[in-house]
Amino acid sequence: MTISTTEIQSLFKQALGNYPTGVTIVTTTDENGTPVGLTVNSFASVSLDPLMVLWSIDHKVSTLETFTNGGKFAIHILAGNQQQLCSTFASKNVDRFSTCNWELSENELPIIDGTFAVLECKTHQTVVAGDHTILIGEVTNIRVDEEKDPMLYHRRQFGPIPNEFYQSK
Repeated sequence: MTISTTEIQSLFKQALGNYPTGVTIVTTTDENGTPVGLTVNSFASVSLDPLMVLWSIDHKVSTLETFTNGGKFAIHILAGNQQQLCSTFASKNVDRFSTCNWELSENELPIIDGTFAVLECKTHQTVVAGDHTILIGEVTNIRVDEEKDPMLYHRRQFGPIPNEFYQSK
């Protein structure tokens, strides 16, 4: 029995939608210095020496060239209580940065307040893969707020890590 492409894509979404991941917002600035950002859950570590991470961006995203040609970006690992911020940065036609507190870092990257962690990166490599481009970044600065817990994405829901997780330890 042959499975159609549509069925395979549906099963793929079902399988990966049930795989818990963290949630990030990636930011940079455009050629005019205007901050841009979007919600991303395709984020992973790559290397410890040198420190490298990766994330991917859909080719349909309006800021694709800003991110792929910008040379740097900041990855914000969201805190468990930042669902609204997550939704805002996933929305279209919204002034995303007007809904949060942020400032430019020394590396001239927009840094959003209140996140669990921020990794400032310089772009090491971009790789076109299917309908996305993978951006690999070398981490140049890290901030972590140990008082916060990161956000979790599971079954199309965003939120804090459930207390039961901690009680099972």
